Amino acid sequence: MAIKSIQHKQHTFDISYEILNPDAQVDLIVLHGWGSNKAIMKAAFAPYMDSFRHIYIDLPGFGKSTCPTALTTVDVARIVELLMIHINASKDIIVGHSFGGKVALLLEPKVLVLLSSAGIYIPKPLKIQAKIMLFKTLKVFGFSKLRSLFVADDAKELSEHMYQTFKNVVDEDFSREFAQYDGKALLCWGKEDTATPLSSAEKIDELIKDSRLELYEGDHFSFSKNAEDISSKIEETFLQTLAH
Repeated sequence: MAIKSIQHKQHTFDISYEILNPDAQVDLIVLHGWGSNKAIMKAAFAPYMDSFRHIYIDLPGFGKSTCPTALTTVDVARIVELLMIHINASKDIIVGHSFGGKVALLLEPKVLVLLSSAGIYIPKPLKIQAKIMLFKTLKVFGFSKLRSLFVADDAKELSEHMYQTFKNVVDEDFSREFAQYDGKALLCWGKEDTATPLSSAEKIDELIKDSRLELYEGDHFSFSKNAEDISSKIEETFLQTLAH
C-alpha cells in the first residue's frame, strides 16, 4: 500500500492505493462504491487477471484516503486522474462499482466495466420526499442537529465534508455522459439489486453505443461472488479492443 498527496482546488488529498503485478503492461484501475474501500475490491479481483497491472484506489474520504473539503463526482474523477498521472497509469480498463462507476465513466477509459453502477436518477418514494421536506422545514427553525434522524443510512456517520459530498452526488443523472461515452463497456449486474435496480442497467445498456450487459445472481455486491466469471469477461472485452 502507498499514499500519494494530490493537490486539487487548493486542497491536499492523501490518496491511498495499492498496485499488484507491477510489471504488467496493461493497467486495470479498480474503484469501489460509496461507503466502501479498495480492500473489498482487491479481495474480489486480486486472484484473477494477472496479465494486468491492478491498481486499487481508496476514493477521497474512504478507506485510508483523506477528504478535506466537499466534492462533486467530477472532482473525484479529477483527483483519481491526477493520481494516475503521478503513477504513470493508463486508461486501458477502469472498473467501477456503484458510485465508482460514475467516476470510471468520467475518466473515459478504453474499456469501461460497470458493476451495478450508479448514475441513473431514480425518483424517491413519496415517503422519503416528505421526510426531506420535514427536515428542510426544521432546519429553517434551527433544528439541523436532528440530521441523523432524517439522512439516508449511507450518510449517517459521515463528516460534514463527506455529508456535503454525499448530497452533491446522490441524485445525479449521468444519462448524457453514458450516451457520450464512445469506448467499449461491460455491464455486470445483480438480478436482485435494489440499490441500483435492473432498470438502471437496461437504461445504461441502451445509452452506451458499444455495451454488453451480463446478469448475475445476487444483490448490489453480486460482483464479489462472481469475480472469476466477471474477470474472464473483462479479459475477453479488452482483447476485442486489440482486434480493431
